Amino acid sequence: MTGWLAIAGLGPGDPDLVTPEVTAALAQATDVIGYVPYVARVAARDGLTLHPSDNRVELDRAAHALRLADEGRRVVVVSSGDPSVFAMAAAVFEALEAGPAAWRALDIRVLPGITAMLAASARAGAPLGHDFCAINLSDNLKPWGMIERRIRLAAEADFAIAFYNPRSKARPDTLDDAFAVLRASCRDVRPVLFARAVSTPDEMLDIVPLPDAHGAMADMRTMVIVGSSQTRIIARPVGPILYTPRSAS
Repeated sequence: MTGWLAIAGLGPGDPDLVTPEVTAALAQATDVIGYVPYVARVAARDGLTLHPSDNRVELDRAAHALRLADEGRRVVVVSSGDPSVFAMAAAVFEALEAGPAAWRALDIRVLPGITAMLAASARAGAPLGHDFCAINLSDNLKPWGMIERRIRLAAEADFAIAFYNPRSKARPDTLDDAFAVLRASCRDVRPVLFARAVSTPDEMLDIVPLPDAHGAMADMRTMVIVGSSQTRIIARPVGPILYTPRSAS
């Protein structure tokens, strides 16, 4: 049996948003590896072994996947959203670079998925319709000083900003700290979108001006998108549309 490794994005939550390419890879897989809640989204079947693991063992998980593929297994490493956006693709390639030379001959493919920020943006309208950036607020893999500097520079450049991993039990003040940096840099009332559990039955959207945005409005299932100075709200009876025009004034 010839082994291969696919690094796949499962999208934001709705099974209909998983790409046909990813569905086909899962149907052929002998092994699925990933963080516990993501592996739980893959249906068990005969001939498939599921390997759920903790969220903080990314390199161990990646090396495990590479070893299985080297043994001839057909392996899918799953992430939510897109595997290249704060997810497992980079971890697999880091393990590949540090691992045995034989691993470099493996058939390795990255299968894109719909990211949380794009799903949230689409639900709200088009807040990422012009220049934007994505910043992960978790300081597990980088120091807070670096995160703070990136937030400040992004605000000074007037990007719309998508915040990943905005707040957790271990980091209850992270998002409030980020908002403090933004308020000091922006000094305006640009809109902030809180998009929780987009594309699932628990989906909730809320739009507030930056001065009224608070960390308690988000959890780890929330994508937070801060508009630029150009981002606008179109009021409608059926709910507002949030968008950033493509022309800069």
